Amino acid sequence: MAYVVTQSCCADASCVVACPVNCIHPAPGEPGFATAEMLYVDAAACVGCGACATACPVEAIKPETALTPEEQPFVGINADYYACFPHADRRPLAVVPPQRRLADRGPRRVVVVGAGPAGLYTADELLKHPEVTVDVLDRLPTPYGLVRAGVAPDHPHTKKVEQLFRAVEEQPGFRYRLGVEVGRDLSLADLEQHYDAVVYAVGASADRTLGIEGEDLPGSLSATEVVAWYNGHPDRVDLAVPLQACAASGRAVVVGNGNVALDVARILTRDPAALARTDLAAVPWSALDRSPVREVVVLGRRGPADAAFTLPELVGLAGLVEAGELDVVVDTGGAALPGGGAPGGRKAELLAELAARTPRPGLRRVVLRFHTRPVRVLGDATTGVSGVEVERDGVREVLETGLLLRAIGYRGRPVADLPFDEATGTVPHAGGRVRPGLYVAGWVKRGPTGFIGTNKTCAEETVASLLDDLDAGLPRAPRPTAALDALLRERGARPVDLAGWRALDAEERRRGAARGRPRSKVVDVEEMHRLALAVPAAPERRYPSVKELVGRLARS
Repeated sequence: MAYVVTQSCCADASCVVACPVNCIHPAPGEPGFATAEMLYVDAAACVGCGACATACPVEAIKPETALTPEEQPFVGINADYYACFPHADRRPLAVVPPQRRLADRGPRRVVVVGAGPAGLYTADELLKHPEVTVDVLDRLPTPYGLVRAGVAPDHPHTKKVEQLFRAVEEQPGFRYRLGVEVGRDLSLADLEQHYDAVVYAVGASADRTLGIEGEDLPGSLSATEVVAWYNGHPDRVDLAVPLQACAASGRAVVVGNGNVALDVARILTRDPAALARTDLAAVPWSALDRSPVREVVVLGRRGPADAAFTLPELVGLAGLVEAGELDVVVDTGGAALPGGGAPGGRKAELLAELAARTPRPGLRRVVLRFHTRPVRVLGDATTGVSGVEVERDGVREVLETGLLLRAIGYRGRPVADLPFDEATGTVPHAGGRVRPGLYVAGWVKRGPTGFIGTNKTCAEETVASLLDDLDAGLPRAPRPTAALDALLRERGARPVDLAGWRALDAEERRRGAARGRPRSKVVDVEEMHRLALAVPAAPERRYPSVKELVGRLARS
């Protein structure tokens, strides 16, 4: 019995280390590991021991016999990789390197700004070194960034990376100061007074624009705003998403063909009864339950071979087709779909299978329309969007719609007190180092590219630069971190620690369980603070020093 990888990789690589026969690739040290959509199990070499499934922190690896019908395509996807990359050499490739130790064994204090995947992977890398303690700050009282507010509610398997983050939080030397905004409650100068090093992992908070006439009309929104809305992000709870404006046409239009575009299209067309079992926020669910949208057209400027959505995302959409929940139409304008047996070609093959299906009347549907570019948005400032003019092969037509969503990527915004490159939308750096003592990780460092697991490799590089600087004699902060709490109180901030986040998390899960859902998110910041601050502050955890350990041994 072989095991199968069934989703995008979190880059933890524990499965690779656990495998006794080296049958999971690409592995750390191999080309493509840091950028791979997913890893693959070689069925011919797999001995069925299950060590990889036990090690995987997000439950992405399953025995072939336990796959659901929707997951069956992953058997072929895993096999396709080895048809192209046989990996005849089976020497171990993920040998754990010796643990680096700092030259200065005294405690060093690092602060990470941002509690999303980039920030928590950075904290994890730093806490591998017992000389280092880490405080993680975030402007919201909740951590996990886009895992909480960006992953689609009907993709709970992707959110299982939270299990990995919970393990990071439990490490000695880790501390949260959530609900603290750098730039409002604290400045970079404040942080440098209290920490030996500062790492910004704040992501890319802006969306790219289409640059076409009418883009600013009511009813023309960024898809990421809508994602934040239905995920209950406090900044977007009041977002006006005019679903009822689509009543005449029954259609919404999404520009872009990445994972965010497919996520939004899927959520807008899914059965509300299925979404009621997810953690989708209550008010957006009510709006979707009444939505007149029956069709979502996803526009891609180029062809299927250039589609930016990942294979696992397309497999998930195809699974809903197989289950009879919705229909998918592939519209290439008559252009042939590319074939091929390589992993990249498998996406085209799946699109070809979807294109060959006979449309089923009565179902909501997603139209994947390629080789089409938007020209202008129609409507007026009073009534909002009425349609979008598109062009394909020199021919223009109008798609009637009351809702246009752009999903063409994120872009970084300048960060207070940090240099900024307008051309790339990132902070200039060398290996994550802005200057000794100041570092970046995640999208603010590399731009909005990669997957959740890509942040692990990114964090490793940044932390290596930071440790090099500590070993080179990076000066210590002049003030203790305890003084920071007094400064925050003086400025009216209300930091939420790990115990507070755990209390808020437990309350959301309790409310969700009462409704048959995994959680019911609290979306009001004031209520978040009230629930989190109702528990006593947890004492700071730290590693005992070598002197303390020796003393304990002597007394015993």
